[in-house]
Formats: sequence, C-alpha cells, structure tokens
Amino acid sequence: MAATIIDGKKVSLEVREGVAAQVAAFVEGGGEVPTLATVLVGADPASEIYVANKHRACEEAGMASVHHGLPDGTSQPDLLGLIESLSSDASVDGILVQLPVPEQIDPDLVTRAINPAKDVDGLTPTNVGLLASGRPGLVPCTPAGVLELLDHQGVELEGAEAVIVGRSNLVGRPLVNLLLGRNATVTVCHSRTRDLAGVCRRADVLIAAVGVAELIGADHVKPGATVIDVGMNRTEDGLKGDVDFAAVAEIAGAITPVPGGVGPMTIAMLMVNTLTAARSGG
Repeated sequence: MAATIIDGKKVSLEVREGVAAQVAAFVEGGGEVPTLATVLVGADPASEIYVANKHRACEEAGMASVHHGLPDGTSQPDLLGLIESLSSDASVDGILVQLPVPEQIDPDLVTRAINPAKDVDGLTPTNVGLLASGRPGLVPCTPAGVLELLDHQGVELEGAEAVIVGRSNLVGRPLVNLLLGRNATVTVCHSRTRDLAGVCRRADVLIAAVGVAELIGADHVKPGATVIDVGMNRTEDGLKGDVDFAAVAEIAGAITPVPGGVGPMTIAMLMVNTLTAARSGG
C-alpha cells in the first residue's frame, strides 16, 4: 500500500489534550469552566450515542456539560423557547442541538435561534457569513477537522489545487471558504459535474464529502495526491467511506481511513469551539 495513512484518532487525541491544557490555564487565570449545553429531541439511539460521546469529551477536557433531553413530540415553540433561554444564560458558553430533529420542527429555524457567539456547530447565518467573508468566527467542526488533518500531515495548501466532491452546507461549502482562506485553488464537484473523474484527477488535495459509498476510485486520483474521505456510509459490508480505500491507497500519497480518519476530528473540534466561545464571553 503506497499511501501514508492519516490517523485521525491520533490527531484528535492530540487536539483534545491541547484543549484540556488550555482549559486548565484558562480556569487558572480566572476564567469560568467552559460549559457546553446539548439538546436532543426524541430518543434516536445513534443521536444518544453521539451526545454521550460529546459529554464524555467535555469531561476529559475539564469542561462542564449539561444535557436537555426532550420528548419526540416536543413542539417547535417549546424547543425555540429552550434555545432562547440557553442563548441568554451566562453560564452556558456553547449550544449544540443534535440533528436530525423530528419532522414537526424546522431545523433551519432552530439553527437561526442559537446565539451566534454560542453556536459551536458554526451553522448560524452569522457564522456562515463570517466564514464566507474571511473573518473570525465559529467554524463547522467537520470542515475544521479536515483542515487540522491537512496541517498535521504538512500538506502545503497555498497554491495547491483542491477539489471537493460534495456541496453540503455542513461540509462542502464551509470547506470552500476555509481552503480559499489558505490560498488554495478550489473546485467543487456535485451530481451535475461532467467528467467527475477528470476533474478530480487535477487535485493535489481531493476531499470526498458526498455520501455515496466508494464513489471515488483509483481513476479519480492523481498519483501522490492527498485524499480526505469525509463519507460515513453504512452498507451490507459494514461502514464505508466515499472513497474506495484499497484502490485509492495504491495511488494517493496520503489518505484518511473510514473509520478512524475524519470522524474523530469532529468532536475534537467541537471542544476547540467550546473553549473559543468561552474565551469570547459568548
């Protein structure tokens, strides 16, 4: 196997250890213990696991967390009222509403209701606008984690040709702005892209975030390219990324595995965002 494997578990652990040290220094310097509030509507088992992992990460980083579990039938006004209360609560630094929410609730309204200074998911219109304009703000965790992996790998982004497959608001679009901010030349591919393989083969950095199992094969990759696989697709053969790992690893210079690549970085960057929000006095 030719490619270097980018170990997201190892990098995420380093990030989280760094956050823990910074939290200790922040509190020692007179700051209040950073506090993350999570909200989960309903009892989706996967969402419950995700939320529990986030609370465990807070504890390990020396941060506090509070959870608000609401019944599946919670109305939109009741949820928005809770978010308004958390947004104005000085003891809460970060707010995370676990998605998806039940069908009676508009997720866009929920996102817009969060105080942007406490928006540790980086999804409010204010933070999206700050990122698009190249100004400081809270950045979505998964895209921030991708950049952290690239930096850890020592990938030179300035002047590099970066191709993103996928244009979601959660990953693809924020990555465009993050990479532009690092002076990369960015192309975004999607379901209407002609000659997807040909466009991808131009990339020095290829990021797959489209949600189609093993869409990206060896013919999509330039020899020596860095390939970041954001996909998490549950198939009959188990968890698969958007990249055909075995085939692409023979061509790429470096590649993230699934699992163990980008996934662990999301919670690590959530810890970074919560500390950032606490420092800003959200």
